[in-house]
Amino acid sequence: MKLLEQVERYFDAWNSHDGDAIAACFDSGGGYTDPVSGQLAPPGVSSYASGLFSAFPDLHFELQVTAVDEPRVVAEWTMTGTQAGLFNGLPPTEARIKLPGIDVIAVGEGGLRTVQGYFDRRTLLDQLGVQVAVQPANIGPVAFGTSARLRTSNTDVPGALAMTWMDVRDEAEGEEVKNRARAIAAEMARVPGFIGWVGIAIAERLYTLSLWDDLATIRHLTASAQHKAAVRQVFEANLGTTLHTGVWVPGHLNPRWLRCPKCETMIDPDRPDASCPCGEPVPAPGTYL
Repeated sequence: MKLLEQVERYFDAWNSHDGDAIAACFDSGGGYTDPVSGQLAPPGVSSYASGLFSAFPDLHFELQVTAVDEPRVVAEWTMTGTQAGLFNGLPPTEARIKLPGIDVIAVGEGGLRTVQGYFDRRTLLDQLGVQVAVQPANIGPVAFGTSARLRTSNTDVPGALAMTWMDVRDEAEGEEVKNRARAIAAEMARVPGFIGWVGIAIAERLYTLSLWDDLATIRHLTASAQHKAAVRQVFEANLGTTLHTGVWVPGHLNPRWLRCPKCETMIDPDRPDASCPCGEPVPAPGTYL
């Protein structure tokens, strides 16, 4: 098979969404590398491709061969698709991507020897609507991580706070816990008396904080189907290595200060006259979390 025919067969297999056909394009000692996958042998390429097809069911490559220097081919391509499935732990966004890239392909007698893919990961993440934060893991005793928030229109001052923290074994288990936590939070949002939720990940430790009107409303959490399923997974399916939960109520609450939009004075909205000294009515309080 001629050099370019092998390259075209390879991209046809991608556009046919056939992971086994992609792997069959390589010789037995062949390998694939790109900025997301790392180094893969042919069977790994098949699995990797199948994951991409699940995440982007309409995935397609538009190919343009830009240089041939036997036994190598430089192939410029544009990958398009819509993220309708899980991608590297990212839930479906329905975002449309149009990602340019280049493959440097070495071809041998038995098939493709190597495919080295190049593309800008930041461009991919931007198109998916993913926030990219560059930060150190630690500075002295301070550790950095990521967080997520769910808030409601409930602006009551919290009367109870529930906190859960869990240690996980690895990134995959961490993603499973995060998905569970988000599902529980979505159920919480439908419960009267729920105010807001925050999920925090720092290294192997994951935290959730939820705010409620009072202790009575927080008890609704134990009736959540998602919460019950998560508890079973921890105690019956060995999810996580450490778990702690607790509920706190305020020992002391300061006024909920709001800034006057006219004179910028900080106002106590619980004042009997409900106005700023300048005469401006007290603004509506913002939402917590």
